[in-house]
Amino acid sequence: MPSSQRIFVDATKKYCTARGIAVDVRSDGWLIVMQRGGTRHVAFGYDLGLNSAIAHRIANDKAATSEMLQLYGIACVPHTIFLNPKLNVPAAATGSWRSMLALLEQNPQGLVVKPNEGTSGRSVFRVTTASALELAVMEIFGSHMSLVISPYLDIDDEVRVVLLDEDALAVYSKTRDKDWRHNLEFGARPVLLEQGEAREASVAIAIEAAKAIDIRFSSIDVVRVGGRWQVLEINSGVMMETLGKLHPELVYAIYGAALDKVFG
Repeated sequence: MPSSQRIFVDATKKYCTARGIAVDVRSDGWLIVMQRGGTRHVAFGYDLGLNSAIAHRIANDKAATSEMLQLYGIACVPHTIFLNPKLNVPAAATGSWRSMLALLEQNPQGLVVKPNEGTSGRSVFRVTTASALELAVMEIFGSHMSLVISPYLDIDDEVRVVLLDEDALAVYSKTRDKDWRHNLEFGARPVLLEQGEAREASVAIAIEAAKAIDIRFSSIDVVRVGGRWQVLEINSGVMMETLGKLHPELVYAIYGAALDKVFG
């Protein structure tokens, strides 16, 4: 789907048109310039500009997010960062490989290896052997400057919470068929959650996570493993294309609420 046809772009354009806000869509919908009077706001990708630069950078960095959540005592999936050897000296790279192997030994159920920055489940590998780990690391380092390794978990439920200033605007589970990943881009289906224990627990820990990195508008993925809820990751760009195919009015309302904050 062309970027200009994303529901994010359509929602932004409709919001601005209805309120007399000038809107200029550039870069095939990736850059949107909005202006009302002498005030200009810019949206880039799925970012409306509500989050501070530091909150945005932490959320985009899986290792940094994990460190911040652990600092505040918030249950989360640990992500250990490793730098591309191109950025490091050979001796340090050798030490990194030993540390990776140690993680594999500590987690006989396997590891998940993925780029430290990035979304949509691309270049994400589950490995259970040293040879598979080496192949995954080489693949990721071929195009990324860093990667993270986390323990593979037998996830019972994964829920995404869309938060705006601590208000949960959408809460939905990501149900999967055959793939071990819960990524919507790989066939998982969003199912809105009604009131109940799962929804309440997901929202509660998501709000704690958002406070920890001081982020205003985000989608936060939380998982239940062995009856315990923990944060998987925080996304500062709120992408709802798959949800929008099933519940377009909800998605329009969420982006509209965020834009209300943007324009005060």
